[in-house]
Amino acid sequence: MAKGDPKPISLALQGGGSHGAFTWGVLDCLLEQGSVTPKAVTATSAGAMNAVALAHGWVENGPEGAREKLWELWNQVSRRGALAQSAAALFPSTSIGAPNPLAAFSPMSLFSAFSSFASPYDFNPFDYNPLRTVVEEVIDFSVVRRCKDVAIYLAATNVETGRVDIFTGDDLSVDAVMASACLPQLFKAVEIDGKPYWDGGYLGNPSLFPLIYNEVPRDILLVMLNPIRREGTPRSAGAIADRLNEITFNAPLMGELRAIAFVQKLLDENWLADRVKGRYRKLNLHAIRADEELCHLDHESKYDTSWNFLQDLRDRGRREAARWLDGQLASVGKRSSVNIQEEFLTD
Repeated sequence: MAKGDPKPISLALQGGGSHGAFTWGVLDCLLEQGSVTPKAVTATSAGAMNAVALAHGWVENGPEGAREKLWELWNQVSRRGALAQSAAALFPSTSIGAPNPLAAFSPMSLFSAFSSFASPYDFNPFDYNPLRTVVEEVIDFSVVRRCKDVAIYLAATNVETGRVDIFTGDDLSVDAVMASACLPQLFKAVEIDGKPYWDGGYLGNPSLFPLIYNEVPRDILLVMLNPIRREGTPRSAGAIADRLNEITFNAPLMGELRAIAFVQKLLDENWLADRVKGRYRKLNLHAIRADEELCHLDHESKYDTSWNFLQDLRDRGRREAARWLDGQLASVGKRSSVNIQEEFLTD
């Protein structure tokens, strides 16, 4: 791969629990190779964790510092089992020394069953969330807010308005990350300035509009964790829930991609009047998709925080990023390397 000045790009990072370690691998490879440099990141949920870790590390020691901070984040997630404990710890033993009769069931099965008749305000009154502890210990948000080289945009769902809110600049905080990753079946809504928030994936996974309306690189690299297409009809309760979850969390992204494709068509075919043409700009869309690497994993694997599993996901992400650099780097700054209509919107 030819060396030279790194090409500026904007990153768009999906959420997906521990599958976010795949995105860690993508970022690790991009930062190591140095052929591109992130100038903006829009992210949701696990993507938000990756984004703030990148920003923190970047301030301390550039790309290498970002790689080190990402490693530290995921290592701590594994050591604490934060994602699994977020569900499992809500169901303690019935008495001291007595076995937990629910221990045979997975955390996802448990919270799916409990959430059908109880809310986290009932079974998790103290809002226990080990993931918050990890983020608080690994990330210094005063450092993140000092990052001027990489703009960070985190999406969360405003419960009251039903709209997506974006946290950036001085608004970046551990609460913003937790809001972006708040599953309402497990945790109480995260309140920021008196406003309740749920997981940003319901309305933006990730939200692309911050990269459209701000002065950031027009080359957008989308890192996708949720498969768009799956063959066959799911028939078991678990498989139906898994597929519904994928469709739900991909829907906002599909809507934004459809709007972008429409505007790009208007620009390409010169359909816009001169008086409004200046409000829009040509975007170059690129994508690293985890479809083939992750499609064999079920929804419960998003709570697997074993170090071997996370390292395997990281290595898969690194391989996909290296493949993208080898095949598509030349298009950055010149043209899109994916056709939105053909790859995302049509069968």
